Amino acid sequence: MKIRPLHDRILVKRIAEADTTKGGIIIPDSAKEKPIEGKVVAVGNGKRRKGGELRPLEVKAGDRILFGKYSGTEVKIEGEEHLILREEEVLAILDK
Repeated sequence: MKIRPLHDRILVKRIAEADTTKGGIIIPDSAKEKPIEGKVVAVGNGKRRKGGELRPLEVKAGDRILFGKYSGTEVKIEGEEHLILREEEVLAILDK
């Protein structure tokens, strides 16, 4: 299924964190926090300004981003967990 978020929203797939620490300690699922890093799957067309012109988004599909721990709305698409959030909720774009 193809999906395209509307306006200034983006669709993100969280990047899972490691199950063990650097010292080799295994972290149980109950102690893990939600990852705050993700990969942008799809982006909307942009946000309309007051004059009606379209401002394109700075993030694009394929970017790795950081976002707030409680940002966005969780959705399931084809059985996989995704997050829909506004561009303003993105804290940073990670360079490769």
